[in-house]
Amino acid sequence: MAARCPSWVASEAAAVPLVRDRVGTLATIHADEGSGWDALHAGWDTHRVNHSVQFMDKGVCTNQAESYFSRLRRAEVGTHHHIAGPYLGSYAREMAWREDNRRVANGAQTARVGVSAMASRVSRDWKGYWQR
Repeated sequence: MAARCPSWVASEAAAVPLVRDRVGTLATIHADEGSGWDALHAGWDTHRVNHSVQFMDKGVCTNQAESYFSRLRRAEVGTHHHIAGPYLGSYAREMAWREDNRRVANGAQTARVGVSAMASRVSRDWKGYWQR
């Protein structure tokens, strides 16, 4: 696969540099009470929620992230059966697209996928993956 800047990391603390590089300082960040996110208070408006006490505090929650990861795990169990490390980014991007378009009608989703597939060049990452 082509080398890309990974959009996944091994721990919350390891995600801080990724957030610093990709999230504008005018953004508001919602996070749980994990200590890995402490460094974000210096540069962003950061709101935290302590999940051991409650799931939402004064409008602050991480439900969107929880929903995304729940759907990604469910797709691994129900659809893909196994997500290999080198392909994690591709599966994660697919699930992000699904999450963003989950309220779009199935026919419209199919049309979007078809139009995008026809407009794209042959993938260097997926062409012949079954032959490796």
